[in-house]
Amino acid sequence: MIPLRSPQEARRPTAIALGSFDGLHRGHRRVIAAVTGAAVEAGGATPTVVSFWPHPREVLHGEARLRLDLPAEKLHLLEPLGIEQLVLVPFTTELAALSPEAFVEQVLVGQLQAQRIAVGDNFRFGVGRSGDSQALAAIGARHGIAVQVLPMLWDGPERVSSSRIRRALAAGDVAEARRLLERPYRFSGRVVRGRGLGRELGWPTANLQVDGRKFLPLEGVYAATASVAGGPMLPAVMNLGSQPTVDPLAPSAVEVHLLDRRVELVGVELVVEPLQLLRRQQTFASFEELGAQIALDADRARALAAGVGVGQAPANEGGNPAEQQNP
Repeated sequence: MIPLRSPQEARRPTAIALGSFDGLHRGHRRVIAAVTGAAVEAGGATPTVVSFWPHPREVLHGEARLRLDLPAEKLHLLEPLGIEQLVLVPFTTELAALSPEAFVEQVLVGQLQAQRIAVGDNFRFGVGRSGDSQALAAIGARHGIAVQVLPMLWDGPERVSSSRIRRALAAGDVAEARRLLERPYRFSGRVVRGRGLGRELGWPTANLQVDGRKFLPLEGVYAATASVAGGPMLPAVMNLGSQPTVDPLAPSAVEVHLLDRRVELVGVELVVEPLQLLRRQQTFASFEELGAQIALDADRARALAAGVGVGQAPANEGGNPAEQQNP
C-alpha cells in the first residue's frame, strides 16, 4: 500500500494532483492521470496526491464534513492509479491566511518541490479562496512549474461531483452512487459486542463501530455484501439506523447479519458494501412480526447478492442463523 505522509516527510521532487478527491470518481481520476505515467516518471518526480486535512470548512466554519473516503481507504484506491504517495497538508487558520502566492511558495515549492501540478478548473486556494486555477497556472509559471487545468466532467445535465454522489447516498440510491463512482461504495468498521437483541429474535447481528467521519447512506434496511478480515464478499442484510421496535431509545447503529454463515466476528474488521435499499425502518406490533419481516428481507438480500455474483455458503457452513456470528 502506498504511504500516507506529511509534507515534511514527502518524497521529492513531486508531480502533484491537488484537490480533495473525495470519492475518487472519474473526474478526479482524469486529474490524477495528468501526473502519472512514463512521461512524468522520466522527469524523476514522484506522482503524488496532495489534499488538505481536515476539510477547510471544518476549520473555518465549524461544519462537520463527512468523507466518502477516509485517508486509509484512499490509499488503497490511489495505488492502482499510479500514485506513489498521499500527502495530507494540515489545514489550519494560519494556512488559510496565506495568499495564493505564499501558499505556492511555502507549500508547493518550499516543502514539496513541485515540478508539475494538475487541478480541476474549479480549484480555489489562498486566503478567502482568492486564488483560482488560472492564478495557480500563472504563479506556477513564475516558479518553473508546469500547471495543467482539467475541465469538469459532465454526466447529463450535471457535472460529476462528490456532492452529487453524497446526494445519491443520502437518498438511499446506492446504484446511482456506484454508477458515478464507477466502483462499489463501501465502508468498514470493527465488530463490537452488542446486547444480543438480534440473537433473541433469531437474527444475530455484527454491531459495527464505524469511523464517525465516514459518510453513510440513508438509514434503512439494505441488501449488502460483507468481507470478513479481507476474505471474499459474502451475502448479508444490514440495518443502518435506529431500532424502533426492539429499542426505540437506542442510538443509531450499523448492524450486519451474514446470511447462512457461522462466524465469530467480535474484534474483526468488517468491510460492507450496500447493494440496495430494501425498506425504510418501521415499527412493528410485535417481535414476531419483526422477525418475519427480517426473514423476507434476508430472502431478497440473498437474491440480490446472487445477482451480483456473490454465492451462498456451502451446506456445512450454514445452520440456524440464531447460532451464528456474535452475541
